[in-house]
Amino acid sequence: MKTRAEIYGNEAADLLRTVTMYPGLSEQQLLCFHPGKEDTAKALLSHLERQGRIFQKNDGGYFPSGQPAKTDGALVRAVWVLLDFIGRVEYHAPADFPVKLVFFADGELYEVACVEAGQEALVCHALRSNKGDSRRIILVDSPAQIAKIDCPGISGFCTVEEDGRTNYYKKTGGE
Repeated sequence: MKTRAEIYGNEAADLLRTVTMYPGLSEQQLLCFHPGKEDTAKALLSHLERQGRIFQKNDGGYFPSGQPAKTDGALVRAVWVLLDFIGRVEYHAPADFPVKLVFFADGELYEVACVEAGQEALVCHALRSNKGDSRRIILVDSPAQIAKIDCPGISGFCTVEEDGRTNYYKKTGGE
């Protein structure tokens, strides 16, 4: 007979890893990392919190214990994009400016770059090369920014609503 630790050990470790990599994610986001096992993930969140390994702020974000409770809003928004692909994702990790996270899905490398309003030129300059031949998804604050962004490797653009709903866009024709 398997112990509880043997049954849930991998899921708990994976959940703790996710909270550590992406501090500030909501319960809803964390549950989406475990499709079909949401009840187990919810129970494990409570268990990890009781053990003192993670904590939840009043705004709902989860953080690893012993680390500052500082939320990177752009990273949290980028995770919503990742979650749209989660069923096909083989690997994912946070990245450095201007890319917020990278992931492999269906054998392709994706980068999610966040472009805040007014930062279009800076980010385009930072993304001017695409040596890794990745597919870039550019997360913008507003669709009006799309016309100002031109760099190699862009597969599409998106916005993320507060509730996590992601809207995708593509440049057409000569835009």
